[in-house]
Amino acid sequence: MAMERMETLLKQELAQLERSGLRKSREAIVAAVLPPRDGRGIRYLLKGEGDRPFLRMNSNGYLGLAFHPDVIRAEEEGVRAYGAGPGAVRFISGTYEPHVLLEQRLAEFHRREAAMLFSSAYAAVMGILPALISPETAVISDELNHNCIINAIRLARPGEKFVYAHLNVDQAEAFLRQAAKSCRRALIVTDGVFSMRGDHAPLKELLALATRHEESFAEGVFVLVDDSHGVGAFGQTGRGTEEYAGCGPVDILIGTLGKAFGINGGYVAGSSVLIDYLREKAPLYIYSNPITPGEAAAALKAVEIVNAPEGQHRLDRLRKLTARFRQGLGDLGFETLPGGHPVVPLLLRDTETTRSLVLHLRERGILATAIVYPVVPRGDEEIRFQVSADHTESDLDEALTALREFGRTRAP
Repeated sequence: MAMERMETLLKQELAQLERSGLRKSREAIVAAVLPPRDGRGIRYLLKGEGDRPFLRMNSNGYLGLAFHPDVIRAEEEGVRAYGAGPGAVRFISGTYEPHVLLEQRLAEFHRREAAMLFSSAYAAVMGILPALISPETAVISDELNHNCIINAIRLARPGEKFVYAHLNVDQAEAFLRQAAKSCRRALIVTDGVFSMRGDHAPLKELLALATRHEESFAEGVFVLVDDSHGVGAFGQTGRGTEEYAGCGPVDILIGTLGKAFGINGGYVAGSSVLIDYLREKAPLYIYSNPITPGEAAAALKAVEIVNAPEGQHRLDRLRKLTARFRQGLGDLGFETLPGGHPVVPLLLRDTETTRSLVLHLRERGILATAIVYPVVPRGDEEIRFQVSADHTESDLDEALTALREFGRTRAP
């Protein structure tokens, strides 16, 4: 049978990934969640690991809202009121009141005219970029942009594509000048916070760049930011990289509900005209089911919490914990990057060392993720630690103690 021949080829490719060290590790399966106790935060039981609890240092849940009782209650009430699933795509019969209320609340939160939900932020990027990129569009993209942006640009097939060195505004401007010779429209696209490093885009400079070159393109220059790691976790009030950078609003802002807000789904915020257009032209919105009404109700509550004094308290705590952990890494002599985001990279610059340390941490009940080539360039291998407001000081000290032990075992 043809499928048997295909499977033979697939097995060969999997074996090659294994030999080259590029195959991903098996997924850890969470079997149970243990509540905080005795000064320790939440712990996780993994299938196949018995009753040994694990500290999770690789979660995107920066504010700890997934376990907030009001968020859980809101989702339960939403499920009881509207059912477990939407039952259809939105333009047929899958739009529920929580979807509309959440879009209104997100628009208000980001001080935009309108917002629109997607099943995920990845789907949002993949649905939006092809809808806005024409054969006469030049795309100017940071080299460390997320995989979703890379794939969306490939799918969109712009007239010109330029990839500038990470955070290099001067090179981005040179590409804009070059693009003006052949294209009618230009799109500068960037992550807000870069997920592997925790650093952030120079949004103020990129917006100024777009303004300077606006008249060079018949259809203008606009800026799109995927701030999935920034929204809810970055900036004084959690409004993301725009707030942290102290700049005006970007033209198109993409965010997620699945990280700091603790739920599921993605969204875009912008002008009313933009959102109306995308509802007609973004296929991953039109032809995909939305998040469930229960998830929308939970996200609505999460945004409400972030926008309240409790949210400010969680953000303040997150910043203090992040600074504590980053300082701890430095005190142990590990290389990291400066910054205020709760993504804290430990740069090891070697695949074997990175994987050895991740294994060492796991043996001591700490979950962390090795980031190696091809996810990052060779020489940039790292462990990406992610701090959460539901961590405790004791949790961070436990992780730092395990790191200190590793350093001692490798000392000459």
